[in-house]
Amino acid sequence: MTLRELRRGQSAHVTGFNAQEEQLETRLREIGFAEGDRVELMHWGLFGRNPITVKLNGTLIAMRKNEAKAVKVELEQA
Repeated sequence: MTLRELRRGQSAHVTGFNAQEEQLETRLREIGFAEGDRVELMHWGLFGRNPITVKLNGTLIAMRKNEAKAVKVELEQA
């Protein structure tokens, strides 16, 4: 599952990356994404559901759908 597939309000943990380009993975890591981090989908954009807003370890981050598609996640157990 990827970050892009989460529904609003769902929480998950980052398990890895599926970036087609190494530069994208590097950029995501620079933003603060790392394996084991908790992420929650907060909001979809109005037009084409782009950008999305996620909460990463308590910090709000806006990102494009193609960037979110590169972040692999696993849902938190309820």
